[in-house]
Amino acid sequence: MDGVVLLTGVMAAGKSTVAQALAETLPRAAHVRGDVFRRMIVSGREEYVPGADGEARAQLLLRYRLSAATADAYAGAGFTAVVQDVVLGEDLRTYADLVRTRPLYVVVLAPRPEAVAAREAGRAKTGYGAGWTVGLLDEALRARTPRIGLWLDTSELTVGQTVEAIVAGRERARVV
Repeated sequence: MDGVVLLTGVMAAGKSTVAQALAETLPRAAHVRGDVFRRMIVSGREEYVPGADGEARAQLLLRYRLSAATADAYAGAGFTAVVQDVVLGEDLRTYADLVRTRPLYVVVLAPRPEAVAAREAGRAKTGYGAGWTVGLLDEALRARTPRIGLWLDTSELTVGQTVEAIVAGRERARVV
């Protein structure tokens, strides 16, 4: 795989772990963590919560623009950029349009909600709260996110098996 790979899904779907593992299998790759761009805002940060608009929405879109531009810069330097972030609903098409590098691959990690809840309970960081629930994000993923790219139910897959499924399904993941 070359170009840019976007891994998305709900919080605790395994995006960070899978993105890192995928990047490690490629000969020249960079792991672009979308949330880093949110955390760079030191003061004036508006957290994106369900139904947010205004400044919170503007900051979310800024985060997407910055990570897409960073991915393009790495790809332009000969690295496969593996981006991971929560990009749901129509924002998935918006994000795909932000990336200029071709090819672009989209991989949606879509474990069942009960698997996500179990993963969330077992990890040190917490992604849910401030109005977000596993059910709410899962509904946004399954009901409002366009079916582009490669969708994987990773509920029963190991990290290694998920990476293998991504590599094997790369042509289905390729969106442009």
